[in-house]
Amino acid sequence: MQSGFLRMILIIGLLTGCNAMNQSSAVEVTSEMHEMISTYIIQSYEDVYPKTDKQFEVHKVYGTKKIGDITTVYLYSLYSGFNKETKTEGQSGHLVPAVIKLKNEDGKYVVSSYKEPSDGDDFKNTLYKIFPRKYAAQALEDTGNLAVLHEELERKAEAWLKQ
Repeated sequence: MQSGFLRMILIIGLLTGCNAMNQSSAVEVTSEMHEMISTYIIQSYEDVYPKTDKQFEVHKVYGTKKIGDITTVYLYSLYSGFNKETKTEGQSGHLVPAVIKLKNEDGKYVVSSYKEPSDGDDFKNTLYKIFPRKYAAQALEDTGNLAVLHEELERKAEAWLKQ
């Protein structure tokens, strides 16, 4: 009887310990993380769209989740390429929700994965597969209503043109 009790205590302790190790917590996205995200997206799409003089990316963060040394960021990204001759008129780009995982390696962040929902009819379903429900709902509400991102991107393009 006593050995059964000890086994039960041991099992409960192990389960509780394992569960605690998998706990996630929200974290603030630092300026270094924002920069890493933008740089990664720009580099990932530089060969996808027609060549432009300069590319910019801005994003709206819905939330984060940290498990161990991996921080998952749920965001809406606006990417566009610009040419000097067309000024602040974007030549190519996208506006898309995305999930990016950043791994902390010796105090520096590196991208460990990047996902976007599928285009077309599967957009909503795949968005709900990669985003937590509350962030997916916010992203759906924001689709087509992200003027603040467009304004931020335009400011970056204007600053670049003044250089």
